[in-house]
Amino acid sequence: MTTTPLADRATAVAARATDLSKVYGQGETRVVALDRVTVDFRQAQFTAIMGPSGSGKSTLMHCVAGLDSFSSGSVRIGDTELGSLKDKQLTKLRRDKIGFIFQAFNLLPTLTALENITLPMDIAGRKPDKQWLDTVIGMIGLADRLSHRPSQLSGGQQQRVAVARALASRPDIIFGDEPTGNLDSRSGAEVLGFLRNSVRELGQTVVMVTHDPVAAAYADRVVFLADGRIVDELYEPTADSVLDRMKRFDAKGRTS
Repeated sequence: MTTTPLADRATAVAARATDLSKVYGQGETRVVALDRVTVDFRQAQFTAIMGPSGSGKSTLMHCVAGLDSFSSGSVRIGDTELGSLKDKQLTKLRRDKIGFIFQAFNLLPTLTALENITLPMDIAGRKPDKQWLDTVIGMIGLADRLSHRPSQLSGGQQQRVAVARALASRPDIIFGDEPTGNLDSRSGAEVLGFLRNSVRELGQTVVMVTHDPVAAAYADRVVFLADGRIVDELYEPTADSVLDRMKRFDAKGRTS
C-alpha cells in the first residue's frame, strides 16, 4: 500500500461537512442542533471541538462520524458522501474507515486486552497487520498487560486499550467523544499524549470533542461551536488561550 508523505497528508481532507444542519422536532418543539455548519478536518491533524453545553459539538461529531443522521447538507469521509450510503454501506464504512473512542471504554469483559484491541478486525474477518499492531501496542505501553481482562486493568489502562483498538485497524480518521472524561488527570494526560503522538508519529487523523481546555491544548487546532454554528477556531492552542476564548463566548452569552 502506498502511503502519502506526512507533509502532503497534512494538506488533504480526511472529513468534510458542508452546510450541515441537524434539526430535532417540529413547531414549538423544534430545536436546531446544527445550523449550516461547514468545516474540514485535515489528514494527520489533531482537531478538538469545543463549546458550551448544547452548542452542538457532540452532534457535529456524531453526524460527521456516521453515527447520527443529518437533516440537510453534506458529509464526506475522504471521497465518500455519507448521505448517499445505505445502512449496510454506512456500517462497512464505519468499520473500515473510522475509529471510535468514547468516554465509556466499551471493552468486552470476557476478552483479554489484546482480544479487545483486535475485535473489530476479527468481526470483519481481517487479519491485523502485525508490524502496525506491534507499533500501536508499543506506543500505548501495554505489552505486558495484553493477556489481562478489563477488570484487571485500571481505568487509564482500559482507555489505552480503547485507543489501541481505534488505531489497530489503521482507520482514515479517529473520533473521540470526551475520551478522558472518566479518567483522573494523570491517566487523561497519558491518553491524550498517545493520541497526539499517533498524529505526529504515525500520521493518524484525530477529531475529539472535549469541554476541557487542558485536553484541547494537546490538539493542533480547536474549533469552537455556539448555538449550532462554528464561531471561531484556534491553531497551536494552549490551555490558557482556549480558556480565554471560552470565557469570551460565555460573556457574549450573558450579554446577548
